[in-house]
Amino acid sequence: MKVISQQQLKPALLAGIGAMLCISALASLEQMSSHLLWLMAPFGATMVILFALPDSPLAQPRNIVCGHLLTSLMGLIILHSVGVSPLSLGLAVGAGIALMMLTHTVHPPAGANPLVIMLTAQEWDFLYSPVASGLVLILSFGWLYHNMLCRRPYPQKWF
Repeated sequence: MKVISQQQLKPALLAGIGAMLCISALASLEQMSSHLLWLMAPFGATMVILFALPDSPLAQPRNIVCGHLLTSLMGLIILHSVGVSPLSLGLAVGAGIALMMLTHTVHPPAGANPLVIMLTAQEWDFLYSPVASGLVLILSFGWLYHNMLCRRPYPQKWF
């Protein structure tokens, strides 16, 4: 059995604590607000990249924001123009990935957004809440957490 060193344990615990605090803040805001959504499942995967791999290009604000917004927009466009079918689900995910690649804003968790949107029949305001509002909180929290609490520079590049 391999022993976990303190050098491995500290970053793992810090990443877990950061993700826990950020998701807890989003969930608390959602609980306090009767009409606004703050959470969606892909944000859980964003936590992995933001807190465990903050130096990765995938964790930079441009990728997080544009990745989530572009794929969410694609899901809404396909949902409201052609509806939900196996082909349209695939089209929305594939088009979202292509858009992220073409704009150099790949953020893997965002690939799930079209599925979430289409399978739950969301309306256009989903782009505002939880997507945009959640992203503002996530990036603000990530910046504060990394720069103030962990004393490490984040982000490497804003946009």
